[in-house]
Amino acid sequence: MVAVDQEKLIRGRYNDKIWFSDVVVRTRRNAYWGRKWNIRDAIHVSLVLIMHLICLFAPFHYNLNAVWVAVALYVITGLFGITLSYHRNLAHLSFKLPKPLEYLFAYCGAHALQGHPIDWVSRHRFHHKYTDTERDPHSPREGFWFSHINWIFDNDHAYRKVGKRKNVADLRKQAFYRFLQSTYLIHPIALGALLYRFGGLPFLVWGMGVRTVAYYHSTFLVNSACHVWGSRAWNTTDTSKNNWVVAMLVFGEGWHNNHHAFESSARQGLEWWQIDITWYVIKLLEYVGLARDVKLPSEAQMRARLSLNNFETTLIKKDFVTTTPVWAHGH
Repeated sequence: MVAVDQEKLIRGRYNDKIWFSDVVVRTRRNAYWGRKWNIRDAIHVSLVLIMHLICLFAPFHYNLNAVWVAVALYVITGLFGITLSYHRNLAHLSFKLPKPLEYLFAYCGAHALQGHPIDWVSRHRFHHKYTDTERDPHSPREGFWFSHINWIFDNDHAYRKVGKRKNVADLRKQAFYRFLQSTYLIHPIALGALLYRFGGLPFLVWGMGVRTVAYYHSTFLVNSACHVWGSRAWNTTDTSKNNWVVAMLVFGEGWHNNHHAFESSARQGLEWWQIDITWYVIKLLEYVGLARDVKLPSEAQMRARLSLNNFETTLIKKDFVTTTPVWAHGH
């Protein structure tokens, strides 16, 4: 029998568009079959599967208090944890907070079950450095579902793309983030135990299962849908789109073309009508003196982005963003 090339089982060359979009899938990645799995892949699949299975019990353990617990935790872990802390504060250094408050918000993010800060921030910085190229950890050019969720289960593939994760030295040197890295799973497990202690199965099912899965897919839509469907206000060298539906689900993160045009901006809803709840919270923190060095795009940068052609966009992106990445500066 002729030996089967495993890589051909995993990767295939395509030239087809994702439905109702202009995004062409060039290399479709199969994250499940024909490859070697490692322990991290197994843990990630198990966690995601368990959370989805817990959701099946939601109709049988419904009560209004449990729903409100889920909503509250969606906001705490999503708005304060992922979008404000992990993304805008830690990944892009869009503003600075007093260390106790920075650590509190990052701790909220750990309960979203999307990884500890060092891992999450590293992947996201690589995404911006290599957006929609073959080195992007999660581009829809490898398939819509790969960019949405399947990339999470294929860690070796991501490591081969980007090499060693040397882009989070600012977090690694802080004991708090190393502590979260080494004890990561203990914290959401403890939260689940507290929910069960005070509200039984309804609190556990809704506060852990439903809430976590809802925010999983809301966040994942930024990686998938916001690179496939929506509008483009700015010239960028990637497929990023502004998608108002996703923006409503993830507190302003859906204004993704805005974000890729001005990566270090603390504000992503740049028009008055682009609702950006995360920005409103940052602005409030700035007003009361807790947030400082809040970054916004200059008028010159915005004018340049509007007037560039594709070749010039590449140059401006190099000048404004990638020559000195925002994460290279001290916190």
